[in-house]
Amino acid sequence: MNIKLTSRRTLLATSLAVVLGSFSVASVAESLPALKINEAKAALGKRLFFDKRLSGDAAISCATCHQPEHGFAHPDALSPGYPGNKHFRNSPTVINSAHKKVWFHDGRLGTNLNDVTREMLTEDYLMNMDMRIMQERVKQDPVYVKMFKDAGYGEPSNGSVRKAIPEYLKTLTSKNAPYDTGKMSTAAKRGQKIFNGKGGCSSCHSGANFTDNKPHNTGVAENFDVFLDPMRHQAFIAYAMFMGVENYMNLKRDPGAYVQWKKADFSNMGTFITPSLRELKQTAPYMHNGMISTLDEVVEFYNQGGGQDSHKDAALKPLKLSAKEKKDLVAFLESLSGDQLTGPEHVWTEKYPDEYPVIADWNNVKN
Repeated sequence: MNIKLTSRRTLLATSLAVVLGSFSVASVAESLPALKINEAKAALGKRLFFDKRLSGDAAISCATCHQPEHGFAHPDALSPGYPGNKHFRNSPTVINSAHKKVWFHDGRLGTNLNDVTREMLTEDYLMNMDMRIMQERVKQDPVYVKMFKDAGYGEPSNGSVRKAIPEYLKTLTSKNAPYDTGKMSTAAKRGQKIFNGKGGCSSCHSGANFTDNKPHNTGVAENFDVFLDPMRHQAFIAYAMFMGVENYMNLKRDPGAYVQWKKADFSNMGTFITPSLRELKQTAPYMHNGMISTLDEVVEFYNQGGGQDSHKDAALKPLKLSAKEKKDLVAFLESLSGDQLTGPEHVWTEKYPDEYPVIADWNNVKN
């Protein structure tokens, strides 16, 4: 055997693998797949999404917390929630939600958007809607009666509402992001190599939607407004009690995906589903509780190896990125954002009937 020749072949094969691997990382964009959309059903879903009459006191709509001008997320660290209380988590974008496999920061729903829509409408700290009342409200609107019929649903029903809104959500897919169009800047291309290489970001933020759909503990600091604001804390208590969290009255941290997979040693306490990285330019602040304000701060957070937590994911280590590398990584993250979806094809702008005025001081009004 010619040992020298064998060694050269091995070296050549190894070098070729490295080159090809680097090429695939740097050059091939995995874009979101096209979705088949029924236009009549999506139009109905759009009207429903922006209609405040779908909440218990007719004060808020889905768009109250998922605002088009903020990437269908909310600019506050913690979501407003239903009037009379506040929410205890950041509102995630619903752009690309039709491409997800699990929903909510804790991953408590992994079936379909129909179920997600039902929970968002009926949960008391979210939209607090009695589905029987919602059906009657919709049936009494002639515009809805026609739109349901035109969409092939027949008479308005709760089930059709839960189908139409997800159909509309299919239309909220990232458009013209430089990452997808192949028009990334030179800095973004350098940042992509860091993302897939030295930064190790792609180990969790993978696939076309940049998420592995799995829970991780990154050591994000708690947002203690959840526990210091009585309006937020009461929503947290209602949630934790329903999810069967132990000792929830004394809990001073968000359990996250622990509610789904309760480990006896609490090792998955404070884990959260990896979020998509698409549309980051529109959806600040970041993390499940809005504790990080800018993308520069997000990159520095991971450059430091995440936060402090006894159960932090072992994969998180200091990255030792230079200032230039951090800047390039931010450029790549920004390249994952596309056009704002604020045009009439995505936003319902026509006026709704006024027959359901907001109930003033509803906490003190008897039924």
